[in-house]
Amino acid sequence: MIRLYGSALSLLLAGSFFFSPFAGRVRGGVTINGAEVGGMRYEEAEQAVRERLRAETIPFAIATPDGEYAPEVSYSDNAAKLVRSAKKGETLRAEAVRTWVTAEAEIAALCARCARDAQDAELQFSAKGFVYIAERKGIYCDYAESLCAALDCLHRGGGAVSLVVREYSPAVTEADLRARTRLLASFTTYFNGDNTARSENIALAASRIAGTVIEAGGEFSFNRVVGKRTRENGFQDAAVILDGEFVPGVGGGVCQASTTLMNAALRAGMKITESRNHSLSVGYVPPSLDAMVSEYSDLKFKNPYDTPVYLLAQTGKSSVTFRLYGLPDGKRYETESRVLFRLTPPPAEEIEGEEDKVIRAEKEGLASESYLLTYDQAGRLLSRKLFRRDTYAAQRGKVQVKPPAPEGDETEQPETEEPELPSPPSDSVFSEIPDKNCGNALK
Repeated sequence: MIRLYGSALSLLLAGSFFFSPFAGRVRGGVTINGAEVGGMRYEEAEQAVRERLRAETIPFAIATPDGEYAPEVSYSDNAAKLVRSAKKGETLRAEAVRTWVTAEAEIAALCARCARDAQDAELQFSAKGFVYIAERKGIYCDYAESLCAALDCLHRGGGAVSLVVREYSPAVTEADLRARTRLLASFTTYFNGDNTARSENIALAASRIAGTVIEAGGEFSFNRVVGKRTRENGFQDAAVILDGEFVPGVGGGVCQASTTLMNAALRAGMKITESRNHSLSVGYVPPSLDAMVSEYSDLKFKNPYDTPVYLLAQTGKSSVTFRLYGLPDGKRYETESRVLFRLTPPPAEEIEGEEDKVIRAEKEGLASESYLLTYDQAGRLLSRKLFRRDTYAAQRGKVQVKPPAPEGDETEQPETEEPELPSPPSDSVFSEIPDKNCGNALK
């Protein structure tokens, strides 16, 4: 009879287990993630389970404004533990854990890459008018929220997440620019378009003014912008007012441009700092609302607003219009003209000639004053202020009268042949003696 002692029995039992045919294998009937791994070696079972995990795992990506970004993500799982601890006939599920080691640095880089500065709207202004270039919104990335969202999605097994980006508006938008360039006022006067030289002088002055910008608090000067009225500066000969008479001169008609501009400026709320009336009244605006310009007299006005004022001009065949644009102050400005008294011109000067005709029409003189009226948005009159008080000289007419036929012998006289007189030389020159005071009221 063989006796086995305790220690020997223990060694025998241990040896029988060590050499068991199931050593290093998964228990029978075990299924993990749908893979039947019972009886497989541990290494084979782990590989089968990981293949199933790989098929089930959703790829991870981050959506950015520039496209999709797929980071390098590391995976870990509990497949090894499950295949070794599974009991016979168990059905289990392995879990994969994704880890993004460099998440902080890569999110920061993505945020920096997608950021975009805001771009202000732009305004281009010329004699042709306004061109608006729309603003572009800026983009910034919220780094903290983007990092939290990415890690949370990763840990929950999600496949995609977006950077948390937000837009912001620039300091100046197109709407802002359009609000600052609204029509403040316009004014139109009319002239005889058949008088070519005068019409072209008006058009030239208007074209020099069109496209002018008066900055906030800035002052406009007609003489500075238009320049001297000389032939070298492009102006032509046309009638001007000199010492109370209309006479030929360079730049005739320019005063109609300055007058039209001044009336537009008054209605736009500009502050007139210099203006002067003509010596004779004019027909294209009421009295005390004209603006005579010359070498010694200017039209000036200031922009009282905190934003620029823009000037445009348009000349037609028989009209000139000025428009002022800016940010309205909520008020409306109008003008009023009053004639205080009129002066009858003296009797017309008569000279003899071959026919009866008017050489110079008479023109009455007058005294007048003008006012600037200010209204609120509801149309209520806020103020009525004296703008200017002027006097205009009377103009004596000049007529040519045909003399009466002489009384005497009506006997028919024999015809005599008169000798032919020589023609004057073709190169004869007639000089004009200028008035020493011609610059004082040059129109």
